[in-house]
Amino acid sequence: MEWTNDTVVREFVFLGFSALAGLQQLLFVVFLLLYLFTLGTNAIIMSTIVLDRALHTPMYFFLSVLSCSETSYTFVIVPKMLVDLLAQKKTISFLGCAIQMFTFLFLGCSHSFLLAAMGYDRYVAICNPLRYTVLMGHGVCLGLVAAACACGFTVAQIITSLVFHLPFHSSNQLHHFFCDISPVLKLASHHSHLSQLVIFMLCALVLVAPLLLILVSYIRIISAIVQFPSTLGRYKAFSTCASHLIIVIVHYGCASFIYLRPKSNYSSSQDALISVSYTILTPLFNPMIYSLRNKEFKSALRRVVGRTISLPH
Repeated sequence: MEWTNDTVVREFVFLGFSALAGLQQLLFVVFLLLYLFTLGTNAIIMSTIVLDRALHTPMYFFLSVLSCSETSYTFVIVPKMLVDLLAQKKTISFLGCAIQMFTFLFLGCSHSFLLAAMGYDRYVAICNPLRYTVLMGHGVCLGLVAAACACGFTVAQIITSLVFHLPFHSSNQLHHFFCDISPVLKLASHHSHLSQLVIFMLCALVLVAPLLLILVSYIRIISAIVQFPSTLGRYKAFSTCASHLIIVIVHYGCASFIYLRPKSNYSSSQDALISVSYTILTPLFNPMIYSLRNKEFKSALRRVVGRTISLPH
């Protein structure tokens, strides 16, 4: 379909996997299996944390929220992507695209601030163990999650409004498999430099501010750990932080490459590939990194399974 300069774009066409036309059915099967495994893994983790009282601690509370957040933002993107892999017409309405972008940004931005809250939790646990239960009480934990969600909502609202208030009169072909910022901006008929600057600054804020808080926390954590008298104590402390650090590196590494690199380096094929990693693979591996490396969680899972099996029928 040809679009004239007077035509207003009412829908977008996804071209994210158009170069792999012969492999789309295989990709559908692979992504569907990964998605189902992600849902199952996160459901097991959240259920175990809820059902086992030994895991009713701030660290596992944040982990359950993390699992819920990642499950939610995969739900925003992956089911539509799976349908499009089998569909002849891979379209999304203008409003649907705006809703998808807002929801993804809301959950993704909240995720960044949540990782900072988890870093603060590790800082308090290691540097102020005697005051841990006071400093990380239930109200404080709920407040940190609420603050992360409020920040995510505000940033997502501003960015989505700025993007979709731009005029779209030319091409409607989106070289991606969901409505992310850069591919949608590329289709706008003309750009406001102020809008682009605000969007870049907000993306930088969402990534840089939490990352700086995490770095400060870990500088304090490492300086405290090296003063521990026992090697075993140092190992346990480093072990509890390692899982969080792995997730931080993956999350901020991928997000920084996508949202903070110069516009001249934009590549739709690179973005699509990296987006697969943080929309499908990262939500699968993040909770597994926390659970499989954690003896306390594995013990709790065995207890929950044992109680479930022993229940009278």
